[in-house]
Amino acid sequence: MNIVMKALPRRTVLRGLGVTLGLPLLDAMFPVFSAVAKAVARPVHRFQALYVPNGMAMEFWTPKAEGKTFELTPILEPLAPFREQFLVLSGLKASWSQVHAGASGSFLTGTVRGGRSEMELLASTSIDQMLARQFERETQLASLEVAMEREGTAGQCSAGLSCAYTQTISWRTPTQPLPMESNPRAVFERLFGDSGSAAPAARLARMRQSKSILDSVMDKLGELGRDVGPQDRRRLQEYTEAIRDVERRIQLAEEQRDTEVGSIDEPSGVPLGFDEHIRLMFDLQLLALQSDLTRVITFMLGKEQSTRTYPQAGVPEAHHPLSHHNNQLDRIALMSKINRHHMQMFAEYLGKLRATPDGDGSLLDHMTILYGAGLSNSTRHASDNLPLVLVGGGAGRLKGGTHLKYAADTSHANLLVSILDKFEMPVETIGNSTGKLEFDTLSGV
Repeated sequence: MNIVMKALPRRTVLRGLGVTLGLPLLDAMFPVFSAVAKAVARPVHRFQALYVPNGMAMEFWTPKAEGKTFELTPILEPLAPFREQFLVLSGLKASWSQVHAGASGSFLTGTVRGGRSEMELLASTSIDQMLARQFERETQLASLEVAMEREGTAGQCSAGLSCAYTQTISWRTPTQPLPMESNPRAVFERLFGDSGSAAPAARLARMRQSKSILDSVMDKLGELGRDVGPQDRRRLQEYTEAIRDVERRIQLAEEQRDTEVGSIDEPSGVPLGFDEHIRLMFDLQLLALQSDLTRVITFMLGKEQSTRTYPQAGVPEAHHPLSHHNNQLDRIALMSKINRHHMQMFAEYLGKLRATPDGDGSLLDHMTILYGAGLSNSTRHASDNLPLVLVGGGAGRLKGGTHLKYAADTSHANLLVSILDKFEMPVETIGNSTGKLEFDTLSGV
């Protein structure tokens, strides 16, 4: 048992020139008998949403059996190591059926109708932002919004409506969509950069000299290491090594982009390849959660109508055109490779969450993660039977290992109500919701 005589505040940060470094959960943040204190402390419950664009190859997604006996389909197979910590949800219908705009526009808002023109922005406050308001006094960042593709919200992208609907899933208010950041450098500086008046110049000087963000707080880290127990020192070392690794990879991406593609119109810090880019983005999100900088994250694996190709997954065709497969099985099978590749990247991230201690469990134990798409059969822009999974232990409020199938046309807004309920933030209705979903009742058994 690690005995700590003086508790370290949970929100302790180390400040340097242009740097604000949050810390991971340490034994020293609990009073005297830390092992006992951790066991009885209520775990922090975190929310994350991951959005997949352009629908799903449903034939390769939907399990045939319901209840506990379902077999993992090709797309879901990468989740095998986490079988007891995820729920497959079938039968839910999007609340707003407006092709691509409605798919992402209603994913977390449950809105039933958006704007009527390119200039009119109208949705509903998304549940991530409802939760952000609940947590904003407890974390440095109320929420974090990230994506894999650069946004361009000007103009129209789908059904004559604003591009804002297809390039974000997070809405602060019914008329204020939040931008999604795709540049790892920008995310890194938002997490660990100081916001003081001298910070911008300090950050620029540090980057020009290729210095680590940790350099200006190393003395304070050393002092802290001397005041905590050996287990905390090891956690601090692992945490700072992870920060340094992410920083090194961002710098390498910047150097490669400068030397290999010259003046291409892409922000500095974005890796050339999808896999390295998404791993960097996932690692940044892990650091944000581990240090409790935020408890709410939204992540778009691609914007609706994305034309990205995935040669590393054996798919040289652009994603959006391929998603209009006209129900041809060979093209659906090809699209399923993209869906599976996304899931493989997600599973890697889940493994890191499960390996990261958090109180008496892991980060994965204390998270509710919504993963899925706002379309099912993309060739017809279908908004019924959405492909959705809930992952994580929900801080003791979620039990996985089940395929739950709900009555046809049940509004997915019911799911949004239920997620808020799991965070002890009850609301009467969202969009066209008709009640809460039961997660603990087996269907078909």
